[in-house]
Amino acid sequence: MFSADALTDFVSAGPTPGASPQEQWRPVPSETLSTGARENLTLPPRPLRWLFLDLNSYFASVEQQLNPALRGKPILVAPVDSDTTVAIAASIEAKRFGIKTGTPVWEAKRLCRDIIVTPARHDKYVEFHDAIIAEIWRHIPVTKVCSIDEVACHLLDNENSVAAVTALAHRIKAGIRTNIGDCMTSSIGVAPNRLLAKLASDMMKPDGLIILHAETLPHRLYDLPLRDIAGIGAKMERRLAQEGINDIRQLCERRPRDAGNAWGGTNGDRLWYLLHGVDLPEKPTQSRTIGHSHVLSPGKRGLEPVRLTARRLALKAASRLRRKGYRSRLLVLHGKFEDDKSNWRVATKLPATQDSFVILAALDALFPQLAAAGRKRGGGFQLRMVGVTLGEIEPVAGEQQSLFAHLDPDDPLARETRGLALSRAMDSINEKFGRHAVSVGPIHGGRIDRVGTKIAFGRIPEAHEFHE
Repeated sequence: MFSADALTDFVSAGPTPGASPQEQWRPVPSETLSTGARENLTLPPRPLRWLFLDLNSYFASVEQQLNPALRGKPILVAPVDSDTTVAIAASIEAKRFGIKTGTPVWEAKRLCRDIIVTPARHDKYVEFHDAIIAEIWRHIPVTKVCSIDEVACHLLDNENSVAAVTALAHRIKAGIRTNIGDCMTSSIGVAPNRLLAKLASDMMKPDGLIILHAETLPHRLYDLPLRDIAGIGAKMERRLAQEGINDIRQLCERRPRDAGNAWGGTNGDRLWYLLHGVDLPEKPTQSRTIGHSHVLSPGKRGLEPVRLTARRLALKAASRLRRKGYRSRLLVLHGKFEDDKSNWRVATKLPATQDSFVILAALDALFPQLAAAGRKRGGGFQLRMVGVTLGEIEPVAGEQQSLFAHLDPDDPLARETRGLALSRAMDSINEKFGRHAVSVGPIHGGRIDRVGTKIAFGRIPEAHEFHE
């Protein structure tokens, strides 16, 4: 694996006679290379280093595993029981009708008259996820859990021959089916780096196994759309098109630095090396926000149910903030109205805090702006989705006991100290006795949707989040 310093157009003019193994590959500035020379570049050795496992139609497969009556049938997993919501998962059988994640329920029913809509059970998906991860560990160490249904494993030298990695992949697949459930199939990709292994896992579904060898790169990728590459969305696709790059072939035929300039940003040439099979180190990432959103059921989209739901989401976000040892300096309230596909949002600064009561007070101050926006709409206030996000988060390091805890109870400084202590006490009670054992404000009486923990893209809830 190469250091980040080797990113500056690290290509090779070939091995140097008599040089040590460490000196065999020397960087050559790409601007000194002609077009003909670029066609004959020799890259460093790129053995198979990553195995990437992607569980097929994961949420729907779990539902079929739990309920034998659903097996072999087209099913759709939805967040709420409403035709206006969208699928968060579709079974393999449903996908044959063109139904996929994001398909509106009403459209899915039009595409397939026999579609079965089942409510999401996120706690079950996390239980199965934990069991599957444990099963994979029986065969190979798990290097990175990429999402609820994706896992990456680094291959050692005694595991990365074609024969060895093929046998390993089949053992993992068989172990999951035998010990977790027959419905839990997976597609596996193997390649010199994690990005390519992920691409390979998408090439054959369901239950596939694709190995991308270094000698086939990048030509093996030329038939794939640019959007198949993680990090290339509609905006980046347009940017690349403006630079004359409309497919993977055109990107790879550029010099590394030219490809990086087209991509833009720091280390923009990383993608060129990754597509050619170089195994670059991961760029460090850091959590920048903590938040929750909720799609409201049709009868709970009015002003007061939305307000109560937003407060509940804020409490959940604040609880996660404390558990991770962070504090926040920004609160964002956002949502989507029924007659508008775009996001509505408003934000306010916070004092650096992890106190639920400070966060709720800031939310209450923002809510009149959402109410005013809703009243301007012709059909009245009807909000389909509401979310609360805590931003500008930072670790709480070296926290000391407050000097103000013994001031007069009505003193603002003492009030903040007691609020944080009370917030932490609520966390402990809810973790011990279950969700809603204690909360702030009304949560019953039919005025608020059940706001459960859900699995977001790239984030798997911890088990005790289902008690918040």
